[in-house]
Amino acid sequence: MSSEFRRQPARLRHTGQVGADIVSRLDGKVSVVTGATSGIGRGIAEHFASLGSHVLVHGRNRIDGLETVRRVQAAGRDAEYFDGDLTNEDVSRSLIRFAAERFGGLDVLVNNAADTGRGDLEHTPVARWDTILAVNLRAPFILLQEAIPHFRARGGGSVVNIGSILAYVGEPKLGAYSVSKGGLMTFTRNAASLLNRDRIRVNQINVGWTLTEGERVVKREQEGKGDDWVEEAVATRPFGRLLAPADIAYAAAYFASSESECVTGSVLDLEQYPPGALANS
Repeated sequence: MSSEFRRQPARLRHTGQVGADIVSRLDGKVSVVTGATSGIGRGIAEHFASLGSHVLVHGRNRIDGLETVRRVQAAGRDAEYFDGDLTNEDVSRSLIRFAAERFGGLDVLVNNAADTGRGDLEHTPVARWDTILAVNLRAPFILLQEAIPHFRARGGGSVVNIGSILAYVGEPKLGAYSVSKGGLMTFTRNAASLLNRDRIRVNQINVGWTLTEGERVVKREQEGKGDDWVEEAVATRPFGRLLAPADIAYAAAYFASSESECVTGSVLDLEQYPPGALANS
């Protein structure tokens, strides 16, 4: 344990403040966070701002997007909102161009936006499949492709892909989503292998069960769960809670910062059960 850590008051060791002060500074960096109008994306945008990053907030709900902008600005950083459907190639490319022009460059791209539509492989319509893969896999490819010259101009950059623990097999009810996240994992490693020569790093966080506004809506409206589903879900978790957006934000900040400057092509499984492990009986 470092002497610097030992000097921190105990109350700070468990609040994330140590991370803010020591571990992952993003001072002056420019970050694009897709799907940042709520949930994980908003959590990442807020945390990045607390570490010093300016943020281009992307989403499809202007009111919620402007709320994220307000929170970033409240942390003393510059922010802008960009509205658009990432299934449209022109929108994806324009998003990156706008960020680079608005903030004078680009340092970090967080591919967080995702379509979590339900459906098994037997019954999912082809059009639905195409949309899910367009958002979850095709858009990150286009965004990265457009971002590369801007990263090169800065002498490097960091891409953080937000995947899912379902990338390994996935639940039958999330067929297309699971496949898209498995593809994203290969995309992450392939891009990392190509771009390390330019000091552009590409890493992925495979997220486990996280309590967000979107998850609440899906459980209620798409799966017909009652109000007690959260309590039932927590009872299955060994650490006594579901993940929170902050958990993912802390990991994303590490990958985005210079503290991980030699880390690329890595996939972090951020979950309370290791992939393939059986739940505790």
